[in-house]
Order: sequence, then C-alpha cells, then structure tokens
Amino acid sequence: MSWLSCCRSDAHHRNVACKKKTLGVGGNNNNNGKSLRSFMHTLSLKTEGGKQKLDEEIQKIMKAKVSARIFTFRELVVATDNFNPDCLLGEGGFGRVYQGYIESIDQVVAVKQLDRNGLQGSREFFSEVLMLSLVQHPNLVNLIGYCADGDQRILVYEYMPNGSLDHLLDLPSGQQPLDWNTRMKIAVGAAKGLEYLHDFADPPIIFRDFKASNILLDANFNPKLSDFGLAKLGPTEGKEHVSTRVMGTYGYCAPEYAMTGKLTVKSDVYSFGVVFLEIISGRRAIDLERPTEEQNLVAWAEPLFKDRQKFELMVDPLLKGNYPIKGLCQALAVAAMCLQEEAENRPLIADVVTAIEFLARPKDSENNYEDSQRSGRLHDQSAREEIYLHSGCNGLNSNWCFIVFVAISVDFECTVVDEIKCHFVRGCS
Repeated sequence: MSWLSCCRSDAHHRNVACKKKTLGVGGNNNNNGKSLRSFMHTLSLKTEGGKQKLDEEIQKIMKAKVSARIFTFRELVVATDNFNPDCLLGEGGFGRVYQGYIESIDQVVAVKQLDRNGLQGSREFFSEVLMLSLVQHPNLVNLIGYCADGDQRILVYEYMPNGSLDHLLDLPSGQQPLDWNTRMKIAVGAAKGLEYLHDFADPPIIFRDFKASNILLDANFNPKLSDFGLAKLGPTEGKEHVSTRVMGTYGYCAPEYAMTGKLTVKSDVYSFGVVFLEIISGRRAIDLERPTEEQNLVAWAEPLFKDRQKFELMVDPLLKGNYPIKGLCQALAVAAMCLQEEAENRPLIADVVTAIEFLARPKDSENNYEDSQRSGRLHDQSAREEIYLHSGCNGLNSNWCFIVFVAISVDFECTVVDEIKCHFVRGCS
C-alpha cells in the first residue's frame, strides 16, 4: 500500500459527503447521472443505419434531456457577422472560436464552430453538450446553447473577456504579467472545477484534456474549465480505472495513461500539476524554442525539485521577485506531489484544493514580499506551529496537511518529495 493511502480514503469520503450536504448536491443530481450514463451508453453503440442514424438518435435524446438553447445556423451566422475573421478569438485542432452577439438574448457570446474534418466528431460534440448541461459549477464554463443543423456542429458559451490562461502566460513583451496572487487564485479555481467533476458529478467525470488553453478567465480572472469534448465518465462499481484510447495533449498527459490507456482521476491530477507548474514558472509545458534540456517543463523541473537552493529558478522571472518565498515553496511542493510518476502517490484533487486555498488567501503584512525570510527557513518554532495549525494540520484533515506544511517545515534536510514522505511518516495528526 502507498504511504499516502493509509489515512486518505475514509477522510476524503467524509469530506466529500460534508461538502455535498453543504452545497446541496444530490437529489436531481442523481437523475442527471442516470441521464448521463444512458446517453454515454447510446454513444458507444453502433447502429445498423450508420453515422446518420446514430446522429438522429442522439439528437432525439438531446432534445429530451438538454435544457441548453438550440440555435439555428442562420442565427449564429448573424451573431458572428458571417464568422468574420475579425471576430476570431482563437483556433485549434477542434475548430475556431468567434466572439458574437445574439440580439434575441442580448448577450455577448463565444461561438465555437467545430471543424467538420477536425479531431472532434459528433459523439464528442454531443457528449460535451450533455455534460455541460448536466454539470454546473462556478468554475465550469456556462453553455448557453448549441447548433446541430445538418453537418454544422457549433457550441455557444458565455464570453470570457480575459481569454485563456495560456494566452496570459505568453503575453507580448511590455504587457503586465499576472501577479502572484492572481496566479494562485486561478490555480485554486481550476482545481475546484476538477474537484467538482471528480467528487460531485454523478457519475464522476475525468476531464482528460486539462491544460492551460482549456482554462478560460472572466473579467475578474475567475477561471472556468472549457472544452469537454474528450471528457470521460470515471470508473464505477469498484473499478479503479477506465480503459480508453490515448487522447489529450502531449506534455500534459500522465505517464501511466500515455503508456497504457488506463485513465483515472489521478491522471487529471498529473495534468493539473503541469498547469500549476506553468502558472508558477511562466513556461509552457512543451516549448521547442528553448534549449533541448528545457523544452519539456516537467523534465526540466524534476532535478530542481530536489534542490531547495534552486527553487527560485523555477519562478517566472516576470514576477521580478514579487512573491512570498514560503508561498513559492508550498506551491512547488504541491506541484511536485501532483507530478509523481506513480499515480497512487499523487494527492486527490480535493487535497490539492485545500492546500492551494491556503496559498490563495490574502496575506497580512507579516507575509509581505519583502519578508526577510528569503532563504526559505523558519527558525521560530512557534511560527511553524501557527502555520501548521492554521493550515488544518491539527488532525482534522490529515490526508492533505503534509502537502501544505512540508515546504515550510524546513528542519528536515531532504528533497521535496523525500521531505513530504518523511513528514507524513513522522505523523501529521
């Protein structure tokens, strides 16, 4: 058994049950789960009539189950000025996204027109529509409607004025970069979106393509996960994984999924670790313009995780030192745990949420960026105990506290990963 797993499962289920009660999750959510399972079963079938017949069956289900508005192609042509290139927000393997305005609902929207010859087919399209209709959370993008006229496959989302996270991490020279607090705010919101999919959706949903370009930001930099075309229903009935063909984006895929096609919620946790490292470092997951040894972000970071003196080499130079050293150490500890090669050694996303919520809290003057603790050492035992208790490590939530406290409990002379193991074994209750 993993050294992490001994106390995690029971505490995790208690925490999830408590959160579900607080959020009012249940009841109708169970009906949504049945609809989702039934629909995904239909998607897996091969009908005698072929693709056209299957599409007809799917659309019948959609009209009965989905509350999202159905737009005509003509409406969206008008909304985007005939898909004017001047309205183009971005494009990728699945198609193009345009800014539009729909007069009938008086709303600015994002219109995603799928490439009819692209990577996302009708099954993925309708899967995304149904998932976004049945799972709703502040950190999931809001689906307004869709169009399935003829061979057109178009999604209509709420418009997110600050675009995608990958765009903001790659700003042209001279533009103001994201500050540390905003970066942590984005990280915790994105993690909460994953937590909802893993722990509160019924059945659980594995995002499968979690990456910076799929995290959209509203006017206040609140993140929302988008692009559910590759999402899969998680394992049920005691199963530990689902087997599927390998999809996703190189640089973000968990190693066990890339090698075996076995997908679990921990696969998403690995992808979150990559994105979190991008947020901290300002680097891309894969950047072919860098020297060979720096092109893969995770491979570049692995040796640096083992040397505390090099932690500050991993932070985005555009921050120009404006970040708390203790916060940096904690953030890197979380990233390191998410990026463990063995899936069982990664934390659950709920653990990650709790840990980085601590990082995202407004800091008082004691923790300002000019803190003399630049070396990352805390010699004051009372200060360590205060943070330890404040982080929830007083036995109430011992399944995650090792992540938060380890980076500031620097009396253990070992690497980040070894230190986490060391602290956990010595007791966290």
